[in-house]
Amino acid sequence: MQTGISTYSYPWAVGVPGYWPEHPLTALELLDRAARLGAQAVQFGDNLPLHRLSADDWLALRARARALGLHIEVGTRRLTVDNLRTYLGLAAEAGSPFLRVVIDDGDYKPSEQDVVSVIRAVLPVLADTNVVLALENHDRFAARSLERIIQQTNVERVGICLDTTNSFGAAEDVHTVLSVLGPYTVNLHAKDFVCERVTHKMGFVVEGTRPGTGRLDLADALRHLTPFGRCQTVTLEQWPPFRDTLAETIAIEADWAETGVNWIKQNLREIAINQKRQ
Repeated sequence: MQTGISTYSYPWAVGVPGYWPEHPLTALELLDRAARLGAQAVQFGDNLPLHRLSADDWLALRARARALGLHIEVGTRRLTVDNLRTYLGLAAEAGSPFLRVVIDDGDYKPSEQDVVSVIRAVLPVLADTNVVLALENHDRFAARSLERIIQQTNVERVGICLDTTNSFGAAEDVHTVLSVLGPYTVNLHAKDFVCERVTHKMGFVVEGTRPGTGRLDLADALRHLTPFGRCQTVTLEQWPPFRDTLAETIAIEADWAETGVNWIKQNLREIAINQKRQ
């Protein structure tokens, strides 16, 4: 497995609606950060959509990645036939082994069967581009629902981008998600978190924390995924809570990212050492 960063390693620096930095992090700057941190892959999500780049900028981005020895991974949001066709083309051009997709987008919330129909319509494109469609567990769909979608489409061409926190939105923890979706996982979004009761005791808050200091047992997740042999990249994602200012939040986010890449690397090294001992 490779170590990767993402546009969601730096969500505040890239830009969040209502909190736009004066100088948002650019795609080329993200590549430079990946190289500096010693990551091997860079995943571009829907918060920095690749289809909006000009042809020249897209060409320059791929050239810069090659020069730095980095792999580009392509992501998008909104599972429709047209959007998938667009992004599968971009994934093929970038040499991305998978296309990470968040199914929903605003009011667009297709049913489970509608998702199956859309995926079946693009199966020929998946075959032609040799790209795996990586569905991200993202709030609404339970793990068993995502498994049914895969089994009703194509288990070789359709997989999972497994996020370690998103399924709290479907009342499922990471252990449940791993147990069901582990065999289909081609990309792991490693996002550490804390879950704390609010001061008045009526409820909990789930939020991000410095990688390696929260509730996520990354080593356990990697031990679970390794035997299946499908997970290609462990990608750092973060949910840094907003601080007093945007500048302070962005600075903390960058500090956490450096910690997070080292956290992933260390866990991958330990997995590799344990495999050699067996």
